[in-house]
Amino acid sequence: MEFGGLLIFGGESRGYLVIVATIAAKMISGSCFSRLIVLFIIFILIPNSSQLQSSQAWTLLRIRRLLNYPSVLSNWNSYTNICELEQNPSVTVVCYEESITQLHIIGNESSSPLPASFSIKSLFTTIARLPNLKVLSLRSLGLWGHLPGKISHLSALEIVNMSSNFLYGVIPQQISSLENLQTLVLDHNMFSGQVPDWLSSLPLLTFLSLENNNLTGRLPDSLSKLKTLRMLVLSSNRLSGNVPDLRPLTNLQELRLEDNRLGPQFPSLGNRLVSLTLQKNRFTGSLPSEVASYFLLQRLDISLNRFVGPFLPSLLTLPYIQYLNISGNRFTGMLYENMSCSEGLESADLSANLLTGNIPVCLISNHDNKVVLYSDNCLVTKIQSQHPYAYCQNQALAVGILPHEQKKTLASNPIYLTGLIGGIILSVIVVCLVIFFAIRRVNAKRANERSPRRLIEHASYGYSSKLLADARYISVTKKLGALGVPAYRSFSLEELEAATNNFATSAFMGEGSHGHELYKGSLKDGSLAVIRCLKLHRGQNSQNYNRHIEIISKLRHRHLVCALGHCFDYYTDDSSISRVFLIFEYVPNGTLRSSISEGVAGQKLNWTQRIAAAIGVARGIQFLHAGVIPGLFANNLKTTNILLDQNLVTKISSYNLPVFSENVKNEVAPGSSLDGSKDERTKHLDKVDIYDFGVILLEIISGRVITFQHEIEMVEDELRASITTEDDGAPRRSIVDPVFPRVTCDESLKTVIDICIRCLSMDPMERPSIEDVLWNLQFASQVHDGWKQSSTSSDEPPLNEPHM
Repeated sequence: MEFGGLLIFGGESRGYLVIVATIAAKMISGSCFSRLIVLFIIFILIPNSSQLQSSQAWTLLRIRRLLNYPSVLSNWNSYTNICELEQNPSVTVVCYEESITQLHIIGNESSSPLPASFSIKSLFTTIARLPNLKVLSLRSLGLWGHLPGKISHLSALEIVNMSSNFLYGVIPQQISSLENLQTLVLDHNMFSGQVPDWLSSLPLLTFLSLENNNLTGRLPDSLSKLKTLRMLVLSSNRLSGNVPDLRPLTNLQELRLEDNRLGPQFPSLGNRLVSLTLQKNRFTGSLPSEVASYFLLQRLDISLNRFVGPFLPSLLTLPYIQYLNISGNRFTGMLYENMSCSEGLESADLSANLLTGNIPVCLISNHDNKVVLYSDNCLVTKIQSQHPYAYCQNQALAVGILPHEQKKTLASNPIYLTGLIGGIILSVIVVCLVIFFAIRRVNAKRANERSPRRLIEHASYGYSSKLLADARYISVTKKLGALGVPAYRSFSLEELEAATNNFATSAFMGEGSHGHELYKGSLKDGSLAVIRCLKLHRGQNSQNYNRHIEIISKLRHRHLVCALGHCFDYYTDDSSISRVFLIFEYVPNGTLRSSISEGVAGQKLNWTQRIAAAIGVARGIQFLHAGVIPGLFANNLKTTNILLDQNLVTKISSYNLPVFSENVKNEVAPGSSLDGSKDERTKHLDKVDIYDFGVILLEIISGRVITFQHEIEMVEDELRASITTEDDGAPRRSIVDPVFPRVTCDESLKTVIDICIRCLSMDPMERPSIEDVLWNLQFASQVHDGWKQSSTSSDEPPLNEPHM
């Protein structure tokens, strides 16, 4: 029993050592003092990890008694290794080096109520015994009271989530001392007072959500100082007044302010937003035209406000727009059947406005998943209820505000001015009707004479690297990717013979990897092209080639060397296909390898250009995987198969065209030696391209030619060693191409190195998705842009284009 107490105090292994120490001391002859010295020395030599484990286990058991939840904690004791327990839906504990770093406790409707003696101060006093805690999540537990300032004792906190409780009072200012805090979520509580001004003192804050509380007053101007903020959610409070200028928040991607009393001015925002929700506020006036320049916007909800003035049709053609809601306002304007819409638009609500004309065909086209609402307007349709045309005209006139002097006169002479104003309004209505029908007739005539507007009117072909560098969660639309790509058509054999001087030896460029011949030709319009000639055997199924040509004609993307057309040559005796010609655009500026690892120093791409090049390749891969059905995988990606055009836009030239695969039997997918068995290659073909892209990133980072497997492993080991360093990043910069030794901020370089290492994982399941790769590269580019802007001196050479 004596030793049992020691076991409970120190843990099992420590208890055994105590027993041994006690026995050894009893066996030593001599005074009691000598025995005590022996025991003391042995206790010093005993490691204290078990004691630490026992201390933190005691802390969790104490939390269990304070919350009366979760019940699974009642089964723990001092013998339990808390860092090796399986995760549970109600409690998750994560450890690092025998210390708790994450604590998640999530309640539910059946959770036991808090004890009558519950004290939130005691709870945080106990939690403060976990000094290395980085993530604290206490959700739906019924916690009540003021959030204690003792939370500041947890100086390592990076994420705090205490949503769905009953916390009240002001948000404690002591949170401002948590310098590592990145995420703060206090949704669905009863916090009152204003949004704290001291939030701007949190240097790393990226996610702030205070939804569904009782916050009041104006938003502080200091919000504009949160340069790292990506998501701001202040919905369902009682906030009022104008929104401060948020244009300095260049990283802000999602802003949710719905269900408040904000307004009347539309907020000033940056153009990198992905989601903007202003529903149910008091915004008024016309919608600023700048909103149409938010090219990354996927979700826009400005419903149930007091907006007036013309509706912006360009909102329907934003490249990435998926959800648009302008209902419950007073937008005016005429819609036309031939108006354009973005292909990605899945839901549009135009109801309860003053719109006239015809609903655009692109909104009501047959798509099972598309939701379009447009009732309570004055549109020409019988499907959803509409007002008479005159209703929208009268309501539009009624929206106007009379000058102050006229209102004063009207108050003093109501009878006289009532008749005068009535006559004026009637006259204006008659004149407007005449003008309207005249304009309508002219517009109808013009609409019949011109083709429908295309997205190209609202988006530039040469979109900048800043657009490429934005937003986490952004997908590439096929329409934007195809901007500026030449049209696909069928060529005659005579055209190809004229372009190549009857396939002269001087036009021959060599043989491709599938045995086809390559020729360089000059087309009738003067443009250069690469012609691939594939000779077929008699008896091969020509129907398959027609099907493959149909797929190839859809491979239209800015970051692919696109097919311009095709040509079939036939045997004269049986009319079967003897040769297939595929005509591709000619890309003049050499390969990516020649611009990063083989060129001379003055002609190599700098870091900004290399990240943009990598983003372009990743977008091309994303299109090959998901932009066509079936997707194209195992595309033999390498820096010698990626070309640069005159604007340094990267284009993948050697993707896995089905027409060539049809002609080669039992072809082994590129990268197969790295991906295991044939079954595994078939299962994870998309991950073959991810691995090859990792090798491309190795060359981009190091500036070295990498050809063999042992070279890949050597450079990868160097990157792994550098990524773990905690100094100023000098080891990382030593790996970068020496052409620019001070190329970028360390965070940008670390991000690219980290995603490169993940791409090179030998387990295909551990490699990231192409969307994950894109997000990390865009983040690295964005960090680098911000670093360049804030730097007082340039850390890299000028952005000179390589001469090739």
